[in-house]
Amino acid sequence: MSKLIVSPKNRDEQGNLLSVSPETAGWKYVGFEVYQLRKGEVLTRETNHQEACLVLLSGLANVKTNQQTFEQIGKRMNVFEKTPPFSVYVPCNDSYQVQACTDVELAVCLAPGNSDFEARLIKPEEIGCEQRGSGHMSRTVHNILPELEPAQSLLVVEVFTPAGNWSSYPPHKHDQDNLPKESYLEETYYHKINPTKGFIMQRVYNDRRSLDEALIVKDGEVVLVPEGYHPVSAPPGYESYYLNVMAGPIRTWKFQNDPDHEWLFNA
Repeated sequence: MSKLIVSPKNRDEQGNLLSVSPETAGWKYVGFEVYQLRKGEVLTRETNHQEACLVLLSGLANVKTNQQTFEQIGKRMNVFEKTPPFSVYVPCNDSYQVQACTDVELAVCLAPGNSDFEARLIKPEEIGCEQRGSGHMSRTVHNILPELEPAQSLLVVEVFTPAGNWSSYPPHKHDQDNLPKESYLEETYYHKINPTKGFIMQRVYNDRRSLDEALIVKDGEVVLVPEGYHPVSAPPGYESYYLNVMAGPIRTWKFQNDPDHEWLFNA
């Protein structure tokens, strides 16, 4: 299997299914975890030097930090209901406790933080929704934690791609610290597929082709994007969902399109 794919493991005693850290990914900024909590179970964590964005992918939960309590949050029972999620931002040097009121799938998005921010609830109605692309390049985007909202490092977004369509397309990259033209951002893609027995395809490649991988990705797997372009294809019959986490030295998303395919914007 490609080193760019991280597969879920058997659920451990704390409900963890999957974990990506800067150490395991071989980069500096992005961490990502997925937990499957059964009704009544409680997850408790310290944030230490990281900030966190807790995304309730599905289910209802009570979430408590050092200063805030958010009760009975959550709405969708499956990501493919396609409503924006409830999320909680937790700054560094804080803690969080998640109590599952129903069965819960929780994504924990992590990146370096500081103490300039406060814990807050991100409600579905506060999340910007947009249609991006056209034709077979169209998809729906929910901007959970965009750069205009307060945080130190994290950028978090989820994307729904209809069956038969392409996403993160035309291909783009953000692997150079070369502002204002391009920002350096590491990125994870957490993939869900409807129906779950399907697959999606994701290519990750750079200009030199020293990195050029075509990946077959199953439901619940993470793709690491350390550099390069990274388009996604949803085969006919299978809807694609992915949750993106991005972070880098400067919290801004400035990308460059693959010049070979830029003509598609005017097609």
